[in-house]
Amino acid sequence: MAVITEVRRLAEHVGQDVTVRGWIETTRSHGRVGFAVLRDGSGIVQAVFSQREVSPETWEAFDTLTQETSVHITGVVRAEPRAPGGYEIGAKELVIVGRSEDYPIQPKEHGVDFLLDHRHLWLRSSQQRAILCVRAEIEQAIHDFFYQRGFVRIDTPILTGAIGEAAGELFETDYFGQRAFLAQTGQLYVEAAAAAFGKVYCFGPTFRAEKSKTRRHLNEFWMVEPEVAWYDSEDNMRLQEAFVCYLVERALERCRDELAVLERDTAPLERVVPPFPRLDYSRAVEMLRELGHEIEWGQDLGAPHETALAEAFDRPVFIINYPKAAKAFYMKENPDDPRTVLCDDLLAPEGYGEIIGGSQREDDYDKLLARIQEEGLPVDAYGWYLDLRKYGSFPHSGFGLGIERTVAWICNRPHIREAIPFPRTLNRLHP
Repeated sequence: MAVITEVRRLAEHVGQDVTVRGWIETTRSHGRVGFAVLRDGSGIVQAVFSQREVSPETWEAFDTLTQETSVHITGVVRAEPRAPGGYEIGAKELVIVGRSEDYPIQPKEHGVDFLLDHRHLWLRSSQQRAILCVRAEIEQAIHDFFYQRGFVRIDTPILTGAIGEAAGELFETDYFGQRAFLAQTGQLYVEAAAAAFGKVYCFGPTFRAEKSKTRRHLNEFWMVEPEVAWYDSEDNMRLQEAFVCYLVERALERCRDELAVLERDTAPLERVVPPFPRLDYSRAVEMLRELGHEIEWGQDLGAPHETALAEAFDRPVFIINYPKAAKAFYMKENPDDPRTVLCDDLLAPEGYGEIIGGSQREDDYDKLLARIQEEGLPVDAYGWYLDLRKYGSFPHSGFGLGIERTVAWICNRPHIREAIPFPRTLNRLHP
């Protein structure tokens, strides 16, 4: 009796009868021999149908197979170095479970809007599967990295009354008569948890109501945000270096096949080793001016600026000590230059821009209160956050890494919308 198995485990069943279940990617036939390539989520395998060795019903069923028809195929596993995955199935039986007629995505060029309209089907394509497999590996690596280092995961709220970034980037909703917002960040909450556990992180969706159409922005994206008690800005950057290197090493180690499908040149990834260069914001402005960019000291860096700066280095680069006015209220004032804050943006190479934003947090109650007031934020909504500086304040630092930007960089994709299963952009809420 045939054993039901996954494609990725066929090597364990050479010479045995197995049943695999999945979806038809392609078929072709040469006279009395037919070939069907099946995908089951764990891999792909070629099944060979010989008219002389299968029943007339099975041969007739093979002749009706179309792209994405779901099937059960039973047959003997054979080693075949020329076949996808190194094994094939000598088919004996075929059961059609769900037919697929006029599948809309064909092996030809389709426009981006068409593919996004059919995102629920586009996910089945080889490149999209490869990207999302890399994403899954990166997400697992994130948890492994922090677990190995004794961090405690904290699940932070999606609905919040206290914002972390600019007020213009909020999705607002009514919360039983109170103003509430979809969380832009879990940072404020993991700062509270750092006083309980020392080393913590959160990982989840975040929301920005930015009316942006660039290849670097989504309105819903996922972010990992660690926070560490007693860390200063330098400690924070060393953690970021170790973290990013770990993620890249993990992708190179476990996603070689997926990166090959994506035709990713891995040489730039292999150069991602510590230490990363550190470039003071003021020096960055000078460099940009030397390169012909018009920028005034005090301006935040835009995408063209980040790309130009990153091109000067062969690995990620930290831009540090931004002007206070360009950054969020919770960042610690730089004692060496009160115009600036102790923060860093980590820029990925190859034009992918900022993948991490981090800082030492302001631990002085009065300075934090003043910054909240300067930003015109409701002090009452931040009473609990100010308490952290009132009852046993302590130096601490943290950062946020955007999953989609990181995956897009590692996979070398042109737009981060490919790095999330169902992207939410300015004009796209479906599917």
